[in-house]
Amino acid sequence: MKKGMAWLAACMLILVLVACGNANNSNSEASEPEVEASEQLVIKASNYEFDQPEYRIKKGVPVKIVYENVNGNHGILVPELNLQLDTRKNSKVITPDKAGEFEMSCSVFCGSGHSSMISKIIVEE
Repeated sequence: MKKGMAWLAACMLILVLVACGNANNSNSEASEPEVEASEQLVIKASNYEFDQPEYRIKKGVPVKIVYENVNGNHGILVPELNLQLDTRKNSKVITPDKAGEFEMSCSVFCGSGHSSMISKIIVEE
């Protein structure tokens, strides 16, 4: 009988902790504020290349970056612009706060040409 009560108490404690943990996880994820984009940039990727060697956007102007996977399985990554897109999350609105050239690479290992799959985003003043 004591083992049964101890087992029941342990199960109830686990359920309470799981319920509290789920509530904390849902609150800890900060959602990004919705920004209205005034421009849109579409970036297309096929096997081992992006459709352009460079893309140009303006500093301080909200732009919706849309990623399209044409052939193969790819993604884009530009750490300095906090931009990572792939087939699961294929668009994001960003507002660049500094001008410069930022390297864009494929974020999904796609085969032998993966390391040469590079382009750049140029943020103009």
